[in-house]
Amino acid sequence: MAQHGTHSIPRDKFLTISVNLLHQALLEVSRTRAKTIYRELAEGRIVPLTRVQMEDRALVQFDLALDHSEYRGKRSFGNFRNSLATLVGRLAEALRTRQDVTVFTAEHDPNVVIFGITGLTWADGHPNVMVLGADAGSGQPTVMLKLMYLDPAQFEVEEAVTEAAVGGRQAPEQGA
Repeated sequence: MAQHGTHSIPRDKFLTISVNLLHQALLEVSRTRAKTIYRELAEGRIVPLTRVQMEDRALVQFDLALDHSEYRGKRSFGNFRNSLATLVGRLAEALRTRQDVTVFTAEHDPNVVIFGITGLTWADGHPNVMVLGADAGSGQPTVMLKLMYLDPAQFEVEEAVTEAAVGGRQAPEQGA
């Protein structure tokens, strides 16, 4: 049985590859092609994106999955594409400005990560927060990119906290 070597690339290079693959696969292509990929993802299927040749000439397969279990509002291609465009834009800006991107690692598996840049969009009056995760721990030369919607409630600031910060003061009346 063939052994697969472990490949390690710097986080910024990995994120650059990931952002470029997402852009090429879902934003740069025709609406029809992107919608076909979205349908597959929405049905819970894994979509193969491409193989990337590493510096040691080994090929690594990049696949894509979607977790929309925390999505709020009507799920549609347009709403998904808005979320993705926002996330990809924010990730690209972080890379361009050399921002240090926080990476969260799963407690049970250090090969599963979530990048700490979010794409916040609104659909049907509901906020939705999309993030990019990755899993390189299958033992195969494969990376699973995973677009995930997080529970937006964890990002909300309670109204009472906001009022306390303002001190409950009202704006002064005009002409007083």
